[in-house]
Amino acid sequence: MPIYHKLGQIPSKRHVQFRKPDGGLYYEQLFGTVGFAGMSSLLYHHHRPTRIAGIDEPIPFVPTAAVENNMTPRRLLGFRTPPVQDYLKSRSYVLFNSDVNIALAAPSGLNTSYFYKNADADELVFVHQGSGTLETMLGHIPFESGDYLLIPRGIIHRFAFSNSENRLLITESHHPIYTPKRYRNYFGQLLEHSPFCERDMKLPSVLEHHDEKGDFLVYVKKQGLLHPVHYQTHPFDVVGWDGYNFPYGFSIHNFEPITGRVHQPPPVHQTFETDAFVVCSFCPRLYDYHPLSIPAPYNHSNIDSDEVLYYVDGDFMSRNEVEKGMITLHPAGIPHGPQPGATERSIGQTETNELAVMIDTFKPLKLTAQALNMEDPAYWASWQE
Repeated sequence: MPIYHKLGQIPSKRHVQFRKPDGGLYYEQLFGTVGFAGMSSLLYHHHRPTRIAGIDEPIPFVPTAAVENNMTPRRLLGFRTPPVQDYLKSRSYVLFNSDVNIALAAPSGLNTSYFYKNADADELVFVHQGSGTLETMLGHIPFESGDYLLIPRGIIHRFAFSNSENRLLITESHHPIYTPKRYRNYFGQLLEHSPFCERDMKLPSVLEHHDEKGDFLVYVKKQGLLHPVHYQTHPFDVVGWDGYNFPYGFSIHNFEPITGRVHQPPPVHQTFETDAFVVCSFCPRLYDYHPLSIPAPYNHSNIDSDEVLYYVDGDFMSRNEVEKGMITLHPAGIPHGPQPGATERSIGQTETNELAVMIDTFKPLKLTAQALNMEDPAYWASWQE
């Protein structure tokens, strides 16, 4: 996201000597994307960030398909994901393709002794339940229920939770995750008609600087493997940085819905985009105000994308028997729409209190065994009359 930000101490110019009080040099690191053409930040480390002490045997950390080719509407009861103390081990992959992995997690431990870096993918963590602090090498971000946390690839981080009651929806994207370009001007600033703006973002604040030597374990995810890498110095040894490439938070409660006289299509709810999928936020809003409007969505065909809807809270106008943490998957190729009675029930209603996250992918999604273990097998038949 093109917002300039800085924390800590930095020199007056790029790529010049920057010395410690004792006369030694701080070590500059360019943390960039898309080669040297994308967004980047310049970091200044107390120690060289290259001091690897050792690398252990890698651990498989990739979803496995139980259903390769899916043409069935699915409903997954996500709160069946069991709590697991360890943050990484709590990650239960449910849907994936070559562009994106979608996981549920219920970490019950308050913190971890290790650090984590995804070297392959940006991670978008939606906090359904829980609060705490996202600790990163570029500063800390307090979070609470309803927050999206966007962690660009390569960011070393860990979560410190306030308590053991946590529920997360995690999207790992092999494509950079940005705000929708139609809401940005030529320079990258969010426009006046955008449903959110830079003022809504939670930027890194406290920069925790450690000048420590020892054995510091960083799990690095690369090509479906988790590599345990041991460093000689603390990963959070950055004394200052500036630039455009950094993690940030955004609360779904700060999304301002766009409404109209007749039903608005899903793109008005778009919050993030990539070249391979989009993420939308369905939030409490006034219904359509044409005198003959039908607030429930019209039936539509997913010809080019699979639709994933994660239900957060409230009553959803187009679905029956909705519960928190539920995921529905409607595959490309067949139409879908409101369940029987929903269209008629919506007429005359003036507002909705629904809260949900939608992920639409342009490639078909595969299901894992974990997904099938939490599936309601009768969902596909729920449109029968």
